[in-house]
Amino acid sequence: MTRRLLVTGATGFVGLHLLKALDQPGHRILGTSFPHDPDGPELRCECRLCRLDIRSRDAVMDLVADIRPDWVFHLAAVSSVKYSWKKRSETLETNLLGTLNVLEAIRSFAPDARMLFVSSSNVYREVSTPGQGMSETDAVRPVSPYAFSKISGEMLCGLYADVEALDVVISRAFPHTGPGQSPDFVCSDWARQIARIEQGKQPPVMQVGNLEAFRDFCDVRDVVRAYVRLLELGDSNQIYNVASGAAVQLREILDRLLSLTPLEVDVQIDPNKLRSSDIARLCGDFSKLNVATGWKPAIPLEQTLADLLEYWREKP
Repeated sequence: MTRRLLVTGATGFVGLHLLKALDQPGHRILGTSFPHDPDGPELRCECRLCRLDIRSRDAVMDLVADIRPDWVFHLAAVSSVKYSWKKRSETLETNLLGTLNVLEAIRSFAPDARMLFVSSSNVYREVSTPGQGMSETDAVRPVSPYAFSKISGEMLCGLYADVEALDVVISRAFPHTGPGQSPDFVCSDWARQIARIEQGKQPPVMQVGNLEAFRDFCDVRDVVRAYVRLLELGDSNQIYNVASGAAVQLREILDRLLSLTPLEVDVQIDPNKLRSSDIARLCGDFSKLNVATGWKPAIPLEQTLADLLEYWREKP
């Protein structure tokens, strides 16, 4: 059976890994890219790419009307908490208005499609109890424009599922990292700095932010596997955590990365890397996802960090 797939934000960090996971016989994939024209330099699968600003209602309508997808993976978004504070209007326009445009296009031209809306663990209210993972029924309290845009997007998807009978599944992804991630994110920033120090492009001094926070990290390759499983087996209008179930202090993440280099590196706190509002502990309970799909994380954190560092070592 041929299945038509639409992946918004396909040339981003997660999107490129998702395209690879979806590259199977019978899948016809169209991926979107913005703001850059898609040239596919890192593409390792058979798919078609096009430039699409999801803030443009007409452009989204025309695209969905043309391909009439069976599955939609809606990844396109402003994904950086730090950037969302600097570009608040752009964040809301992209993440909320863009999601509205995608839902409206599906309602109009592909009402039988299944859609995955990728939300975030940043929507949760902080849970400080060690060993306690956040579940999908826990309270939410967005503390950044990014988190606000994501919980608003979830509510919008719920509205379209309830009122318009659209088939929408929602994932709340906890922090994830791996090869190809932008240095705007903590693990990739640190791995890049280590690689630059090894290459003589930076003095043996690392600039870091908050090391006290605890985060639940998954490998991006495990995350995209969960996304595919959710469209295969997830229930409509349900929310699923994608998490490892274990919180690791960022100081330990840094120590693990530093253990992968033979060089002596000095670590300094950079006040510019500290957030005005931050969640002290993020840890997710993925049992609902496991029951629904059988998914569980497979790649250990040590392997993820080693692969991430190797990615930056190989960058010119």
